[in-house]
Amino acid sequence: MTGAGSISGESLADREARLARLREEAARLEAEIDAERFGRAAGEWARRGYYLTYYATAGFFLGMVGALVSLMFNIAGAAIAGKDPLQLIRVYLTFGMGEKALDPAFDDGLALAMGCVLYIATGMLLGIIFQVVLSRYAAGAGLAGRLAWATVLAAAVWLVNFYGLIAWLQPLLFGGNWIVDNAELPWWVALATHLVFGWTMAVIYPWGEFRPYRLQTETA
Repeated sequence: MTGAGSISGESLADREARLARLREEAARLEAEIDAERFGRAAGEWARRGYYLTYYATAGFFLGMVGALVSLMFNIAGAAIAGKDPLQLIRVYLTFGMGEKALDPAFDDGLALAMGCVLYIATGMLLGIIFQVVLSRYAAGAGLAGRLAWATVLAAAVWLVNFYGLIAWLQPLLFGGNWIVDNAELPWWVALATHLVFGWTMAVIYPWGEFRPYRLQTETA
């Protein structure tokens, strides 16, 4: 009686080695097929539309960076001009504390710290607007294009916030109009602060750009 090894002409070790190679090839093919299916699904998902949630979330966190940069710009500018470095925060606090926040004798460190926190929190909310607009209309425009869009948007936000809302809302609620008072906060300082925020958002925009994940498959 002749063994199976003599019929096939291969030894047991040769057949085991060939079986191992076939299993490796099958595993590789399965991985390639799964990767291709995943890639097609991811590509179709990415093409469904605009990923608003991602850009809104990214803008929320990047807005913190923009707010910190604009605050540092304002503090440095005020110090150079011989003004109170936290004058912007004092003016900001009048929306809630009224004229008391502008009193030179007012030196509540906790309140000023909270003012800085609220300023940054406001920047985080505005960051959502900037990141969404930039991703919608300036994603492929390069840095120069993003800066142009950010300039227009920052000026628009300044006009709406200061003269569309605060100019009538602060007197209505707190009996004064200190935020838009040029004696307390010159209009060009407020505008420059908004511009620095917007330009920062334009520069760091790529940090929050959405890039769909792609699997790299082995090619023959």
